Amino acid sequence: MSTAESATPSRTTSPATEATTPPAGGTATATAPGPGPRRTPGLVPVTETRGTAERTPREPEPGRAGGPAAPLPRRAGAFWRLLGSELGLTFRRPRNLLMLSVLAIVPIIIGIALSLVSAPDDGIGGVIASVAGNSLMLTFFAFSFLVLLLMPVTVSVVAGDALAGEAGAGTLRYLLAAPAGRTRLLLVKYLNAAIYAYAATAVVALSSLLTGLVLFPAGPLTLLSGTTISMGEGLVRIAVAVGYVGAAMAALAAVALALSAFTEVSIGAIAATMVLVVVCQVLRAIPELDVITPYLLPARFTDFDAVLRAPIDWAALWDGLLAFAAYIALFGSIAWARFSGKDITS
Repeated sequence: MSTAESATPSRTTSPATEATTPPAGGTATATAPGPGPRRTPGLVPVTETRGTAERTPREPEPGRAGGPAAPLPRRAGAFWRLLGSELGLTFRRPRNLLMLSVLAIVPIIIGIALSLVSAPDDGIGGVIASVAGNSLMLTFFAFSFLVLLLMPVTVSVVAGDALAGEAGAGTLRYLLAAPAGRTRLLLVKYLNAAIYAYAATAVVALSSLLTGLVLFPAGPLTLLSGTTISMGEGLVRIAVAVGYVGAAMAALAAVALALSAFTEVSIGAIAATMVLVVVCQVLRAIPELDVITPYLLPARFTDFDAVLRAPIDWAALWDGLLAFAAYIALFGSIAWARFSGKDITS
């Protein structure tokens, strides 16, 4: 070992006790170890350990006093905003507007045809004579013609596309990612379809009423029972018929929505709904199956003619409304059971 190396003292100062080298001519002063925590080279000193954290009292957080955190309240009006957004999308869609336009045009065509055709001597002649004799009768005639096929097609397209269309487009999981909830989303979809069904019914009624006022004379209305009522009372009966037919289409919307929950192809749900309607119409035409006719949904569609009797056959209307409510509850439950437990992958 060389003399220089032996003259240099080795430094063995620990991190706890360090010596401070004074300037030339000064006196060496030793610094006493501080009361702070021991520092390990390369690590940041930790001022709180698990033990000290358990012993240190903390201020209670909002919502945690005496129990778990309270759930975040849902924003007021979120349901109605979601429904408004859904209605806006439905009534701005060109396809849906086109279907409403077709429903508005058909009563005009019927009215022009009835005004040009002379009444024959058979049973149809009585209908034509009734329509030609009073403008209000065109509304009931248009309902009898459209409620069996064209109006169900219109409602089935909107309701059948409610869930299957979202799944097919890949937007359903994004709707569920928002704090909407499956039950609330399903309710919004149904209310949207039901409101569209009532809108379609109102379009038919308004178009028929305006066309009748233009082409046929206005005045007292002669009912099927032969009783004559004022035009104002006739308008009230038209409003009752609109409410009844709208409820019928809302029940059909529940059926289409339930079928829409089982597929990701909207055309499949729409076609299945229309097949059910057609099959029910065929079953109604078989006399041997009269026992099941009262339980078929389309069999109640034309019961709105109860308003053309004096007095109004409220029993027939209430029976129809109860049947519609039963269909809504049944197929609404089916839709909820399927949709609430369904794995959303698209």
